This record gives sequence, structure tokens and C-alpha cells, in this order.
Amino acid sequence: MSVPTNPPYEPPSGQPPYPSQRGPAPLSPEDERTWAIVAHLAPPVLAVLSFGTLGFLTPLLVWLFFRDRSRFVDEQAKEALNFQITLLIAYVIGWLLAIIVIGFAVLAVAWVLSIVLGILAAVAVNRHEPYRYPVNIRFIK
Repeated sequence: MSVPTNPPYEPPSGQPPYPSQRGPAPLSPEDERTWAIVAHLAPPVLAVLSFGTLGFLTPLLVWLFFRDRSRFVDEQAKEALNFQITLLIAYVIGWLLAIIVIGFAVLAVAWVLSIVLGILAAVAVNRHEPYRYPVNIRFIK
């Protein structure tokens, strides 16, 4: 008496027999530019809306979600995150010194730097060139 055997598994046409185990799919160059620009331009908007306290959230989220999918986005999001942490320190110092009039000058300089350098960074990454902030404490390497 012969035992019936099951035919071998055949995936639908055009699909590999087993799912890929290589990790997340890499980003396209257009997506790399888009997420790098978001990491550099969204923080000044959040900083204005939150008096300088939430500017670090966007580059942090971009870095956490896309660091494994693109080396360019990983580097640029870390650079933007480090700059936003540096600005957060400047904002805290400015608010503490607001008792003395000089604190308002520190806040204004930090705000202007965040906008100007954020725009310069966005222009550079739009050309797919890495950008390094001239005033930056690199906490995350």
C-alpha cells in the first residue's frame, strides 16, 4: 500500500519561496532626501510652537525609524538631533537668564540659528550632500 505524498510547496508566480530575512528595505534616494530634509526643517517649527522644548522630537523619530534603512538619513538625523539637543541647552540657559535681560538675547540667537542653519542643512541634503552644523555638541555618535 503506497502512502500519498503532498506535492512540494510552490509559491505564487513572481514571489520568492521564503520571505527575505535581510531586514527592512533600503530607502530610495528621493525618500532619503525627503526624510533628511524633514529631520532638519521640522525642528525649528516645533521649537517655535513649544518655546524651544520639543524641537528634538522630529530628528529623534526620523533617526529611530529610518537609521537601519539609510546610512545618509542615519547620519543626517543624528546631526540634526545633536544640534537640537545643543539648542535645547541654549534655550534652557536663555530661560534661566531671562531674569536678567541677556537671557532674551540668548533665546533670540538660538532661535535665529535654528532657522538659518536648518535651512542651510535642508538645502545641502536636498543636493544629497551631508551637512555638519558649525555649532554642535555631538552627544549621539
